[in-house]
Amino acid sequence: MDTSVGFIGIGNMGGALARAAVRKLGSSCIQVCGKDPMKTAERAVALGCRTATAASIAAGCRYIFLGVKPQNMPEVLKEIAPVLSLRGDRFLLVTMAAGLSISQIAEMVGGKYPTIRIMPNMPAAVGEGMTLFACCPVITAEEKAEFLDLMSCSGKLEELPEKLIDAGSALSGCGPAFVFMFAQALADGAVACGLARDTAQRLALQTLLGSAKLALEDGRHPEALKDAVCSPGGSTIEGAAALEEGAFRALCMKAVRAAYDKTLALGNTK
Repeated sequence: MDTSVGFIGIGNMGGALARAAVRKLGSSCIQVCGKDPMKTAERAVALGCRTATAASIAAGCRYIFLGVKPQNMPEVLKEIAPVLSLRGDRFLLVTMAAGLSISQIAEMVGGKYPTIRIMPNMPAAVGEGMTLFACCPVITAEEKAEFLDLMSCSGKLEELPEKLIDAGSALSGCGPAFVFMFAQALADGAVACGLARDTAQRLALQTLLGSAKLALEDGRHPEALKDAVCSPGGSTIEGAAALEEGAFRALCMKAVRAAYDKTLALGNTK
């Protein structure tokens, strides 16, 4: 298969997926472009791939990843639309702009091209991502299988109805930031108890990693796993009570809801 892949926009998310694509295909198949030539060149050197223009990626790549911000998408698609309209071969647009639907992308680019909407997260850079995706109706089963194979080095992929992509993204797309905040807070607490900063951070991160792996493999509900750690009259239940006093779970829910509302607002480009 033609595995030429171009990234228009090479920020945090685009860069994470580009690293995954390099692991899968090698660097020779990957091209990148971005607004800042210096930063783009640095990213390309780090990845071992080539820099390109948006027009050249649009003209020749099998996969065209659109990694630009929602507010910049109309301008970028207007630039490459004439190039795409001249192509006689089959290509796939892969959009990762928060809040923008496949139909909105089609309207902006002036054509109903084969399009896959994805919402990845930053752990894709290390092969542990959670990428949500939805395919437009013209994507074939073979193309979907090819896409899943291409993305396999990024981590897990979950197909959702497009109407649920924004809700899922508020969790898996924004969630890493919330997890990093939690990890830092745990480390801060340990530092306050006398632990060295580097040790506290290492303990916090490994605790989160191990807990997530256990929850995925054990099969019990997270609440049951929490109960298993909380011995009667012990230190863990005392800490859990402190979290409940601060409305910890309600704040986590509120964070996801706030991220979801903002994502919907970003999709309102008119």
